[in-house]
Amino acid sequence: MLHLPRHLTAALALCTTLCAGPVMAEMTKSLNLNGATGLIDMPSGEMQDDAAFSFSIANAGPMTRATIAFQFSERLSASFRFHTWRDWNELAPADPEKYSDRSFDIRYQVLEEGRYLPSLTIGMIDFSGEGLLSSEYVAATKSFGDRVKVTAGLGWGRLGSNGGIGQLFGARPPLAESDKDKPNIDQWFRGEAAPFAGVEVKLTDRWTFKGEYSSDAYVLEESRGIVDRNSPFNFGFEYQKGPNTRYGIYSLYGSEVGLVFHMILDPKNRSTGGVMGAAPVPVKARPSRASDPDAYDGGWVTQSDAGPLLRKNLAKRLAVDGITIENMAFTAKTVEVRIRSGRIDAGAQAIGRVARALSHVMPASVETFEIVPVVNGLGASKVTIKRSDLEALEYAADNATLLRSRVLFGDSGPVPDYALGTEDLYPKFRWSLKPGLRMAEPLKGDFGARLSASYDMQPGLVFSGSVYGRIYGNVPGATGPSSSVLPHVRSDGGLYSTNSEIALERLTMAWFARPAPNLYSRVSFGYLERMHAGVSGELLWKPVESSLALGAELNYSKQRNTDGMFGFDEYDYDVVTGHISAYYDFGNGYLGQVDVGRYLAGDVGATISFDRVFVNGWRVGAFATLTDVSASDFGEGSFDKGIRFSVPLSWALGNESKSTFGAALRSGGGDGGARLEVDGRLYDSIRDYHGGALDSEWARVWR
Repeated sequence: MLHLPRHLTAALALCTTLCAGPVMAEMTKSLNLNGATGLIDMPSGEMQDDAAFSFSIANAGPMTRATIAFQFSERLSASFRFHTWRDWNELAPADPEKYSDRSFDIRYQVLEEGRYLPSLTIGMIDFSGEGLLSSEYVAATKSFGDRVKVTAGLGWGRLGSNGGIGQLFGARPPLAESDKDKPNIDQWFRGEAAPFAGVEVKLTDRWTFKGEYSSDAYVLEESRGIVDRNSPFNFGFEYQKGPNTRYGIYSLYGSEVGLVFHMILDPKNRSTGGVMGAAPVPVKARPSRASDPDAYDGGWVTQSDAGPLLRKNLAKRLAVDGITIENMAFTAKTVEVRIRSGRIDAGAQAIGRVARALSHVMPASVETFEIVPVVNGLGASKVTIKRSDLEALEYAADNATLLRSRVLFGDSGPVPDYALGTEDLYPKFRWSLKPGLRMAEPLKGDFGARLSASYDMQPGLVFSGSVYGRIYGNVPGATGPSSSVLPHVRSDGGLYSTNSEIALERLTMAWFARPAPNLYSRVSFGYLERMHAGVSGELLWKPVESSLALGAELNYSKQRNTDGMFGFDEYDYDVVTGHISAYYDFGNGYLGQVDVGRYLAGDVGATISFDRVFVNGWRVGAFATLTDVSASDFGEGSFDKGIRFSVPLSWALGNESKSTFGAALRSGGGDGGARLEVDGRLYDSIRDYHGGALDSEWARVWR
């Protein structure tokens, strides 16, 4: 018979007692101090709603944890955490290094809660770190009415350090120094297993009580003299303020007070409820051919002023939506218009606005609308819409789906020889001055101002640059070069921040072209990014309706001085890099990418990345790079890995804008696996107007 620790028996008795009571409103799926779905310190068997993106900051005695978590699918979630300890050296000043740690967690829900069965989740904490936080668990949660949830589970590693019941799957081998920051597979679910349990009770619509029996003995913290763990019980209250924020205060291990703040965002829905912009105009229906046959006479094309007049009228209508006409070509039955969208962040919505504007401007004989979105001077695709379909479906039920079934996507092809351009469209100068934020890790980065400008000399030929001025930052400044044995292509990033309050980030000339159907090219040269300058060339094969794309990139780069100016003498380092890339759109917003080649430090290997992209522009992903650099030479992190996210400002502010805010958070700052940060890479530039992306947002074509 299995004998449970007496503390756990008491905890389960408490859970059972609290399960009785009146039914209240449905409970939320709360987060714990680690920013993962759970109780206080312990995990639970639940999952957040699909696509939930959360940021948590917790203070637990001498420990601070900052976490970003994302629900990749209904059953899979992952998180990145930055963990710091205060007073780390109080008892052992000879060990000054480890006062902070980064960790990646992953959770998978095996069972969803049913009428009789609980939800069941398997998870791993810090599964590829230095072992300070590493643990695995199985957790089950069952709801009793709408008021009470009970959780019980087993933990291994750190979560198996208190009240163990035996080694269910064998001994847990120690983590060798050479295996740190790698997936510690030999340790997973090995060693002593310890049970944990807890209860969550919804007291009111806003207040929740939590109590738990913890299986974490805090051995590390007690050995450092920074925690006195007097009890395995934790208790606390949480306050839900609106749908997006939650606060908590707790009594922890009988000696400390814990505080937490959670912010939970839903990328699927805009926080502002919608984007403010000009209302769409309705389709202008033509008279029937029988009632007005003269309206369908194509003789108007012979009039010398027909083209300029039509173009002027169309440009006036599209200017309201921030859409510019690159050029326009027409016959008596067909019109092709190439457009550049400056504000609307959804390709389908921009196409819908253009189609309706054409219905007001073009004579009745024009039946076919060919709309070509232009990005960096390149025709990204051609969307062909029949005018009669617009007229027939505007007020039909499920009109977006019906219209999509009749619309054709294809290669943009060359600009017709008889197209009408605008003399004052090129050259074009644009500039902006906006706040800038550069994140190094959760709660660490710098804030400043970024002055950006671009000069389009002709379609596809762009001169651009940006200058960044740092106003405030809390990233510790570097006092000298890193100790990396590799070329310092990234590890001296602190020097670039310390030595340059105002720095030239980028100053480039870029040429974008279409060598052949379904083929795109880019050549960029100049100061490509804040650490490197050089020449970058890229070729991409991407049919409009294909889920697969293939690319190749070749670069020559020279490392810049840390003062952010124009010199190169500080490092005297140059390198040739290049990659072969494959991109695949799995549908429903899931994108995969594999890059194989040579990196900035001269190492050779591959990068695998996976992203989820939402209709409104949100993007969240993870990546990992393995090269021929050894873990010891790479340094902290052993290999390059991390998460990245990008948030459209239109989602947050409700204004029409194509600007975004984002960051890439890594487990370390090593030089291995580093690539050039080149602006305008082709796949991300053109994908928004290809089949997969347009299909996912097609419902906005009528907005």
